[in-house]
Amino acid sequence: MSALPSPNPALPGLKGKTLFITGASRGIGLAIALRAAREGANIVVAAKTVTENPKLPGTVYTAAAAIEAVGGKGLPLPLDIRFEDQVHLAVQKAVERFGGIDILVNNASAISLTGTAEHR
Repeated sequence: MSALPSPNPALPGLKGKTLFITGASRGIGLAIALRAAREGANIVVAAKTVTENPKLPGTVYTAAAAIEAVGGKGLPLPLDIRFEDQVHLAVQKAVERFGGIDILVNNASAISLTGTAEHR
């Protein structure tokens, strides 16, 4: 499959660019990843889900496989953005694999059902 042309010829495409996408195992994050992968981008799939859930399909591994299937390069990295050490390690692995990061899509979310005064 050939890369899609840039919608604006004055803007560069995503071929060979590396996107680090948090929350990329499903939903909007995966949709962004697949669109960029069709242009030949490298995608770091950074998300918490590593095992299938029948009620909520998609893992870092299934997303990376889907990215590869449409012409991109995928790197599945289990990551919980609430933990700074995991973020640093994921960035290090992305740089080791792809030589750097060109674009960050911070799509991940985390929920804490505690009141502001209770959260430390």
